[in-house]
Amino acid sequence: MSELLKITALKVAAEEKEILHGVDLAISAGETHVIMGPNGAGKSTLGAAIMGSPEYTVTGGSIVFDGADITSETPDKRAKHGIFLSFQNPTEIPGITLSSFLRSAYEQVTGEHIKLFAFRKKLQEAMDVLQMDKAYADRELNVGFSGGEKKKAEILQLLVLRPELAILDETDSGLDVDAVKTVSAGIKAYKEQTGGSLLIITHNTKILEALNVDKTHIIADGRIAAEGGAELIDEVTANGFDKFI
Repeated sequence: MSELLKITALKVAAEEKEILHGVDLAISAGETHVIMGPNGAGKSTLGAAIMGSPEYTVTGGSIVFDGADITSETPDKRAKHGIFLSFQNPTEIPGITLSSFLRSAYEQVTGEHIKLFAFRKKLQEAMDVLQMDKAYADRELNVGFSGGEKKKAEILQLLVLRPELAILDETDSGLDVDAVKTVSAGIKAYKEQTGGSLLIITHNTKILEALNVDKTHIIADGRIAAEGGAELIDEVTANGFDKFI
């Protein structure tokens, strides 16, 4: 498999405080990687830095995606390259329906115009995977949505936009058992339909049960403390992060 993402000696700061202290990470096309670690270790910072969040400043190292150095590129350009980031706490956007938002995002990312009927058909197919009420398509984006509904809307975006690399940041946070199963089904459908790569930041191993994990990374104190296969997830589940801190 060809290398899709290569992060080298990445240092990231927020408000002049360094959070990541030289992270190396490589993901090949089609692979599923998992990031785990204690609270405050830098997991979400890594995801946000890959996406180019303006909240963080890269102070050293590089991010190369699909052969292009994107270290200094803006989030919209990274999205057009094929990177997607789901948020822990999705933002409410009054005045814009979920359908309108997704259609606009689809056209911006792909660079192609899609007729309304064709888009609604694509949207409904994705909503069926997530068992979402079709009425949500015409509701304002995340406004009045429960936590689980917001997370489903994030995975809906993943299924519609079909990126090359999806970074899922605590997508399972705050979800009940049934919602975790539904979200997991959406992630599995994304893998089956696109063959895309996943970088999953999580504490909850339930969301991983339907996936074939290629590599697990443990982050502690802003550094990669350990790496391994899916067996490392079982070790953390059984013994926690104490040995890595």
